[in-house]
Amino acid sequence: MEAHKYLRRLVLAAPLAFTVPGSALAQQEPCIGNSAAITGPAAFGGQAIKMGAEIAIEEINARGGVLGKTLRFVQYDDAGAPPRGVDNTRRIALADKCVVILGGYHSTVSVAQVEPVHAIGIPFVGVLAANTQAIENGRSPNYMFRVSAKDKWVARFLVEQAAKVSKTGKIAFFYENTGWGNGAVPDVKAAVAKAGKELVATETFNWNDQDMTAQAIRARDAGADVALFWALDREGNQLVRSMDKVGYKPTIIGAWGIAGNLGELAGPLANGVEVVQTYSFMGDLDPKGQALWQKIQAKYGLKDPSQIKMGSGIANAYDAVHIVAQAIEKAGAYDWKKVREALYQVRHDGLVAKYDPAFDAADPERQDAILPRDYKLTVWSDGKLLPIAQTPYGKSN
Repeated sequence: MEAHKYLRRLVLAAPLAFTVPGSALAQQEPCIGNSAAITGPAAFGGQAIKMGAEIAIEEINARGGVLGKTLRFVQYDDAGAPPRGVDNTRRIALADKCVVILGGYHSTVSVAQVEPVHAIGIPFVGVLAANTQAIENGRSPNYMFRVSAKDKWVARFLVEQAAKVSKTGKIAFFYENTGWGNGAVPDVKAAVAKAGKELVATETFNWNDQDMTAQAIRARDAGADVALFWALDREGNQLVRSMDKVGYKPTIIGAWGIAGNLGELAGPLANGVEVVQTYSFMGDLDPKGQALWQKIQAKYGLKDPSQIKMGSGIANAYDAVHIVAQAIEKAGAYDWKKVREALYQVRHDGLVAKYDPAFDAADPERQDAILPRDYKLTVWSDGKLLPIAQTPYGKSN
């Protein structure tokens, strides 16, 4: 709660920065902006968004652009820091005058962006951060949309998987002490209660914590045979190492914070760790996925899909840009308000899902475009994050 109060004070501290001249509303440019982590341990998140957005924009421009104009992509680094995300939001909207801003990797940043997005009135389309309240924020009209996973639905998806594999019905929950982790607590508790299972350990940790032995021991001694992770790769690595240290070997199922480089950091200890995704470039690809992978190879020089970190981010951003382009066409103008309203009219057969429609103005939950039916379960196996059905781990579920 104190963090939310701080962020609100931070945003309201510079009211002049949010004074938007009336004429500016008719002067949006054909650019799509993004504030994401380009530096730091989660820099692969920003890179994934950049890849997906850039390729989608190239495809759109090859067909003549949107409303006769060439789209461009503008990305700034927030390094996962909410104040920088707020500043980048202002810059993208008021200096670059972009028509839409894409959300980045960190939920703490997305939650902080709710205030400036609505103060300015620029449509926001998240493509990675999954915090429920970032999008279900009580605003009307709501300018926050998402083409990504949502923690409320992710919690249900992971708990359903936990219920399938648990022999004791006892589940442990490990979550980072941030807006993302704390925001997931009520979602996970509700999902566990609905499944009729028991949450016997609820353990938190901070970024950069090196030893989580105490948390692992409490979960082990409580008898939890499944552990849910809301962690980033760096802390996920410390968690699995601490569990190994105390001889605790539960089935681990995580939100996609551990989808980047856990296999690299934890080595064999990551084997068997299951992770939710919206898309994977690993394994068998349909024609759309294969075509996009070939473009990624050509543009970014990758040799193998295993080099992709956070493939869901690429796919989500790719679909989001195509949805935004259609909304601009339907709006008939590069105008924040008109584009926001047009987002509800878009239907798109995308890479991740068939969006029919992408968003629904009548349903507050449907500011989110990707539904739980489109979520996929993947698993770390020898340093690669593979679709679970294509591994030996899938046969045991």
